[in-house]
Amino acid sequence: MTTVTERTVVLDETVAACAPWSTVVRAGQQWQIIDLYGNQAVDCLLYSAADHADRYSAQATVAAQRNIFLTTGSVLRAESGTALMTVVADEVGNHDTIAGACSQESNTLRYGHHTRHQHACVENFLTEALRWGLGKRDLVSNINWFMNVPVEADGTLGIVDGLSAPGKSVMLRAEIDTLVLISNCPQINNPCNGFDPTPVRMVVTQ
Repeated sequence: MTTVTERTVVLDETVAACAPWSTVVRAGQQWQIIDLYGNQAVDCLLYSAADHADRYSAQATVAAQRNIFLTTGSVLRAESGTALMTVVADEVGNHDTIAGACSQESNTLRYGHHTRHQHACVENFLTEALRWGLGKRDLVSNINWFMNVPVEADGTLGIVDGLSAPGKSVMLRAEIDTLVLISNCPQINNPCNGFDPTPVRMVVTQ
């Protein structure tokens, strides 16, 4: 994998456990997501920086690559078919496109009413989206970096221990100027974070 020392670092930030984060990655820049402690799910939404209505589409991405999982070579496409980003290196090999983001409502449904107060990814996305003039109607099906969601023979989705480990990363190249929204997932009710959310590192280079 290309290391950050071989390129010029333009951004290097640590996202706290459970926190939101965002930036614009310019065309040609590379964005590396580093799972500092391992087994941490990182929820992600992408938008054209020039036109936020042209946003990541799970359907267009899955249909184009004929695979529901992301890894090296996967092209993340907008609803228009525009290539937003390409996965250029991946030390994990399997990232989820279909399980969506946890919310206070889904936590209540899946895990019981006692979880209703828990902060979740949808709330993180809404908080960060406001910084860019976006709202709830701008949230779409998201990517879950490092999250392991196997599909059973009967179509049932599982959420199980991740395949990542401390220090493993995925790197993407921006094909156009791309707004990135992140929720460093706060979920504590299933194994996607090992029941213990931890920080992740974001590095943008050129």
